[in-house]
Amino acid sequence: MYRLLLAAALATAGSATATAAAYGPELQGFRYPYPLQQFRFNSQGQTMKMAYMDVKPKANANGQAIVLLHGKNFCGATWERSIAALAAAGWRVIVPDQIGFCASTKPPHYQYSFQQLSENTMALLKKIGATKVALLGHSTGGMLATRMALMNPQSVSHLVMVNPIGLEDWKALGVPYRSVDQWFERELKLTADGVRTYEKNTYYMGRWKPEYEKWVDMLAGLNAGPGHQIVAWNSALIYDMIYTQPVVHEFPNLKVPVTLMIGDGDTTAIGSDIAPPEVKAKLGNYKVLGKEAARRIPQAQLVEFPNMGHAPQMEDPEQFHKALLQALDGPKSKATEHGAKADDKAP
Repeated sequence: MYRLLLAAALATAGSATATAAAYGPELQGFRYPYPLQQFRFNSQGQTMKMAYMDVKPKANANGQAIVLLHGKNFCGATWERSIAALAAAGWRVIVPDQIGFCASTKPPHYQYSFQQLSENTMALLKKIGATKVALLGHSTGGMLATRMALMNPQSVSHLVMVNPIGLEDWKALGVPYRSVDQWFERELKLTADGVRTYEKNTYYMGRWKPEYEKWVDMLAGLNAGPGHQIVAWNSALIYDMIYTQPVVHEFPNLKVPVTLMIGDGDTTAIGSDIAPPEVKAKLGNYKVLGKEAARRIPQAQLVEFPNMGHAPQMEDPEQFHKALLQALDGPKSKATEHGAKADDKAP
């Protein structure tokens, strides 16, 4: 089926992508903020290359490491401001691109699961000698970070989730199922204009900054390049994983300290574009979802960023990083000092 879909797509892909920026299938041509390394390993009978950045602390090393996990429409590169802030504060900062994303391998067939991505990432950490880490996961990276913490609590010192998706179970709420083939057809049509419009309206509440353009260029350029079909195919498989593998029901099982960092104006919800109006109206309400998640998670602290959207680390880096560093210092820190709001966990 995959080969048939690819053959059909070849006839229409050229004209749609001819004028777009184009990067290689592993994002060749796009500049990362720090040197990229590659972790080679075997998974599901295939040789994989996981790209990653490993940034040393700039001063006053604290002896701790933190792993930054990107979202679905993001890459390790989009963490550039956070990498700089954490390295300046003494952290070793490890930033992988997950298999199927960005500068890493996009296999023609792969059984995607958050468990598999967790094992891949833990194998990388073992290889580079990072045996105890904090996790910082944004968007889909928050779902992956949760799975990693559930599977490896002994290896995780602190779990920080930034506007994680999956705070609600879309299947259970009535969001219609899209097959992988349907996701593939949708992803083949991705354009820079479409990415920009979606992110502006969903991620940033109608606000847009010129510096966001390079991230639009990154995502659209990856899809528009010579890896157009394989990029779209992997994206489809990953969307299926996100929809079918919720982690929200396992939040009470977390055994590590957790900080939820929530831009409370976010409305991100997978499948909301095809959900019936009465279902869509209930989805992606992060002002409510953040509080509900914090109540269900043991050892949870909630830090809210009022009127911010899906990526507060990009909307207001200074405020976000002050809150992040305080959270990583311990639960005694109070985000209210810098304009964010810290909510105590409800009894």
